[in-house]
Amino acid sequence: MAQPLSIVHTENSCGWGGQEIRILTEARGFLDRGHRVTLIAPAEAPIAPAAERMGIPVERLPIARKRLPALLALRRWLVANRGQIDVVNTHSSTDSWLSAAACATLAGAPPLVRTRHVSTTVRNRPTTRWLYRRATAHIVTTGEALRTQLARDNGVPLEHMTSIPTGIDLTRFVPGDAAAARARLGLPDQPALGIVATLRDWKGHDYLFEALAQDRAGWADWQVIVVGDGPYRDRLEAGLARLGLAADVRFVGQQQDVVPWLQALDLFTLPSYGEEGVPQAIMQAMACGLPVVSTPVGAITEAVAAEVTGLVVAPRDAAALGAGLARLRGDAALRRRFGSAGRERAVARFGLAAMLDRMEQVFRMVLETR
Repeated sequence: MAQPLSIVHTENSCGWGGQEIRILTEARGFLDRGHRVTLIAPAEAPIAPAAERMGIPVERLPIARKRLPALLALRRWLVANRGQIDVVNTHSSTDSWLSAAACATLAGAPPLVRTRHVSTTVRNRPTTRWLYRRATAHIVTTGEALRTQLARDNGVPLEHMTSIPTGIDLTRFVPGDAAAARARLGLPDQPALGIVATLRDWKGHDYLFEALAQDRAGWADWQVIVVGDGPYRDRLEAGLARLGLAADVRFVGQQQDVVPWLQALDLFTLPSYGEEGVPQAIMQAMACGLPVVSTPVGAITEAVAAEVTGLVVAPRDAAALGAGLARLRGDAALRRRFGSAGRERAVARFGLAAMLDRMEQVFRMVLETR
């Protein structure tokens, strides 16, 4: 039987979204399999208390910015734990740079695995090439499109990267009775369109609201549910007021458990236009048997198969989004067909166990080849 691994995750982000959820899901999964896991994060980062609530050991270090004190703090921690760490898994730009610099100055430092969650452009500079090709033992991307992008635009060898989609707990994210779920949540018993996403600009809420405004009569008998919170909430609510839709769209905020909210829906959308891998919300919606309308951004089409599990429309195009949503709004049989296919695809490709198996393979590979 293989020896348990000692894994350290680093995350400097002080935001909240799918990336942070994946880190926690993966960390908890490895703990449950008998491995040792520690998360290093800034004290002010939401991921730190969230990890502790899940029983994940946390070390709070001041790594929010690329500063010398941050580098020295991380380096001191690595020195203090020398020989007790098998691999460091970094996640955002700042913590990846800090970890790479710290390990480059240490004899016998653990290998770095960088997980690349989003499709943001990576500048092709000598320092970045060093980080991605030399300082990092291996790169994990959350979608094949991100792996291809790094190879094409930054010259990272394909064999230096592995695409591993985020794993979904398929025992929790399951289809449910929409009417019963709505009753439990205190929602009206009428069809529901929903979006689950952090309230950021590139998630496309503005285009969704514009699409609804262009077809008010068509959505008169539907309710619209917005799950999530974030820095754009005030702006989005002001935009709804300008469109005269403030009373027609329900913001329910960030939810610890999104399962009942997904089960309350009949149709899911995520009209993102930038910085995506494969959004967890899409995979969760598919696992719950929902048809999805989204865009061909990042690696989204690795989940949403056009005309199979949902519809793919042009990004930043309210008219195209509205047409796709209207098509599914008016065809319950098509919604059921797409939803059933989505569940099958989620079970086949996006299970939690598969993600943990493949991540463990990467970790053991870098240890064997160092």
